[in-house]
Amino acid sequence: MSEPSDNMAGTTNGSTVTGHAINAKDSLLQSASSAFTAVANHPTTQKMTDSVTNGPVADSARAEGAKTKAEFADLANSRTTPGQPAATGQPLTHYHSMFYRLLSWKNPRATGISFAAVVLVIFTTRYLNIIRYIFKALYITLGVTASAELAGQLTIGKGVTSQFRPRQYFTIPKASLERLLDDLEQFINFFVIESQRIVFAENVYATVAAFFASLISYFLIKWVPLWGLSLIATTVAYLGPLIYLKNKEVIDAQLEKGYNLANEQATQLKHLASQHTGNAAKTVQGYTQQYTAKAQETINSYRGRSASPEAKRHDLPAAPTHQPIIKEESSEEESDDDLIEPETAS
Repeated sequence: MSEPSDNMAGTTNGSTVTGHAINAKDSLLQSASSAFTAVANHPTTQKMTDSVTNGPVADSARAEGAKTKAEFADLANSRTTPGQPAATGQPLTHYHSMFYRLLSWKNPRATGISFAAVVLVIFTTRYLNIIRYIFKALYITLGVTASAELAGQLTIGKGVTSQFRPRQYFTIPKASLERLLDDLEQFINFFVIESQRIVFAENVYATVAAFFASLISYFLIKWVPLWGLSLIATTVAYLGPLIYLKNKEVIDAQLEKGYNLANEQATQLKHLASQHTGNAAKTVQGYTQQYTAKAQETINSYRGRSASPEAKRHDLPAAPTHQPIIKEESSEEESDDDLIEPETAS
């Protein structure tokens, strides 16, 4: 009988402890709420709140906030497919319109904030070990939740972390996920299409600019780290169009002057090239005529020799017409005897 009574006593004690913990929690929350209400309703607090929320600084901040919000909304609405396709006839992505509007400073607040955000990200990745801090935040969060759950189960018989568990876990809707993947596809294709347009010189000025950027980066990479090159590229991409827009007339005049000078030089070079080509053609034609005349003379001289009259007959010996005389055998024998007789006499 003692064991059931002990179990009942333990259960009663546990429920009592749980009730006390809940009451303490409720009383603590109620005290904090009462203190906050008292501070909020105090005349000094009301006066400070009124001066902050209704003063000129607040009005200016609200106006600037509304303008910034409107510019970001306009930038988001500019994500439409451009009407002019690429040189191949393919439609461009809606990021072409958005980046053009962003870098052309048509929404200066949105462009300035995005520029500052990119620069901040570059410096953050340079001076902060973000991956290490991510792991640190993870182990602290998991350690706190696990400790709170275990401590609650050991002390009050209920886990603290499980009390904050939502009724349904958060999930990403399919429509939102498809929209995100579509944006990611458009974002990647923006860089793919632009790189091909630059390589195949759809806009020769962009190709020339990319050439000089690559050439300068090739030499700078020996001394400047990667984050420095990223910072330089970001600064040029954002501030280059702004400088052009602020000095558009002067820059256009200088560009037109340079274009005219280049055309004049090209015309002079073309004239000199045509002149030298004409002189060379005349020289070659003269040499050709000379060699043709010499070849014709040589051919005519050979033809003249073959057409000359035949040699005279008395210049050549006459051919024999009579039969050759054959000596008789008797004469041959006499000659042999004459040759033998002197030998006998001797």
